[in-house]
Amino acid sequence: MRTFLVAILLTLAVPLSAHGQSADLVLCDRVAADPSDPDKPADVRGATEIAASDVATAIKFCKQAASSSRRAMFALGRAYAANRQPADAMAAWRKAADKGSSAAMVELGVAYGTGSGVARDEAQARKLFEKAAQAGNPRGISNLAALGGSGGAAPADPAQARALLGKAAETNAEAQYQLGMMLSEGTGGAKDDAAARALFEKAAAQNHPGALERMGAFAQEGRGGPKDKDAAKSYYERAAALGDEDAKQALERLRCPYAIKDKQGKLVTTLCF
Repeated sequence: MRTFLVAILLTLAVPLSAHGQSADLVLCDRVAADPSDPDKPADVRGATEIAASDVATAIKFCKQAASSSRRAMFALGRAYAANRQPADAMAAWRKAADKGSSAAMVELGVAYGTGSGVARDEAQARKLFEKAAQAGNPRGISNLAALGGSGGAAPADPAQARALLGKAAETNAEAQYQLGMMLSEGTGGAKDDAAARALFEKAAAQNHPGALERMGAFAQEGRGGPKDKDAAKSYYERAAALGDEDAKQALERLRCPYAIKDKQGKLVTTLCF
């Protein structure tokens, strides 16, 4: 009875604007959408990891929506993976990939590349990453570059990753974030904090958790632009609300900026405001 009532309440909680989609898909998105999935609508927050308390709900509603939605099929695979059902996860990702889900292609590629739940097969991983990269998937692009592109067993090429991400970053928040990280660290080319900050700002405007955290750090330090502690705190708070652990730690450091140590250099306490 309790499960039935919860399902009714969840259904009633679906915004009226979402009724253009099935309630099952809306609820699947709510608990299991991947923030980096290019298929994810801009107004869906997504979750980097599916909460243990949401796994059963994710499996139920994503399974019901999967027959008509490739992103629900992909999310179902994520839910199975979170529930330690690797065979079911792989099966769902294969079906989603067959329907054109580039996010599912990436997950399959990672599985083949690492030998997780399937026999290790780098050639198959490369094919999947190539297909995802051709579809503009940022993770597919970066993972393909890490394998050395499409020319056999060539070494990883960060410069190639930059070039590929540059194309995807024109429209994709995850690509903007990843390219921003490469620019901020000087990976694959010259370091450029101003360009990195501009990319983080674009991705942050789309509520990308990692980009919000990086904007907080850049504003706090004055990297690539003006120093603004109030803006930094605001960015950190937005990222923390989306579950970013680095942002949560940054907020704690802002609250407790002074560390008192003993003669041996061990932390005794912190002064908080």
